[in-house]
Amino acid sequence: MEEREAFNRRSFLKRGGMAAALGAAGLMGITPEASAKTGTYATLIDLTRCDGCKGEPMPRCVEACRKVNESQFPVPQEPIKDLWPQKKHDDWSKKKHVIDRLTPYNWTTVQNVQVDGEEVFIPRRCMHCDNPPCANLCPFGALNKYEDSAVVINHDLCMGGAKCKGVCPWGIPQRQSGVGLYLKIQPLPAGGGVMYKCDLCHDRLKKGMIPACVEACQIRLGEGRPLFFGKREEIRKMAHARAKEINGYIYGERENGGTSTFYVSKIPFEKIHARLQESKSPLLMGKVQNALDEVNRWAKGFLFGPLVAVAGAVGLAFYQRSKERKGEK
Repeated sequence: MEEREAFNRRSFLKRGGMAAALGAAGLMGITPEASAKTGTYATLIDLTRCDGCKGEPMPRCVEACRKVNESQFPVPQEPIKDLWPQKKHDDWSKKKHVIDRLTPYNWTTVQNVQVDGEEVFIPRRCMHCDNPPCANLCPFGALNKYEDSAVVINHDLCMGGAKCKGVCPWGIPQRQSGVGLYLKIQPLPAGGGVMYKCDLCHDRLKKGMIPACVEACQIRLGEGRPLFFGKREEIRKMAHARAKEINGYIYGERENGGTSTFYVSKIPFEKIHARLQESKSPLLMGKVQNALDEVNRWAKGFLFGPLVAVAGAVGLAFYQRSKERKGEK
């Protein structure tokens, strides 16, 4: 209540200018890692081999992901404030046990559908796109695309504006309110917490290790595992060889302009997508082609918007200060 009472014209200009400046910085590429490029590594997920770790408390990949990323999970401040000026907020802190969908506390999930009489298990997490709209269009410059293929959210910079989820064809990032930089500059109609998603175990990759999900799958099934990780070109060739062997299909090589995640299935992905739609899953597998090209049609305007906002905020602040000096009301 005190913060809202203090939200006068001057603080609006100051905060609005800061938010716009952050947006301009992100869109102008001041964060050097955010760029359109094909990463070094890739993941292969063979749906003909995944059994969803039946009989176990949870799939090994999900369990490993949760354990290795637990230190990054959000700890919201109670009571959680609404996303000003809205009368709502996103809170998953009471649903940490949920594993059948992506949440700020669950960055990997395994879907299960019946297609043509066959049970199909589908490990899902961030696709780590080659040319990620989320990293290139984040108004706060909080997402980076790294050389190793990882697309990573900087939780210290993220304002929870959810633009990344809006431009992601799969809606991967999930928001937790009551945490992050947003709390320090409320109220601000440009965010609402922090976004969370798989970061491809970026810290592990820097140490020469493989993603925790792949490692857990390898320990359980060895060479017969469905998850593989390695140099991108090797994984790409492996995916094509496997698809040819089973007379199957590949998903992720071209979707959204290309990703670092290659799925292989003997069942057409159109059918898998249809079944996911029928089950009302928020995670689909439809055809996605060159989404960033489409987004770029409005990105130029989006780029100049923050710059104009900065100039406007500075101009209005200068005008207001001049009035104050002259004693005008």
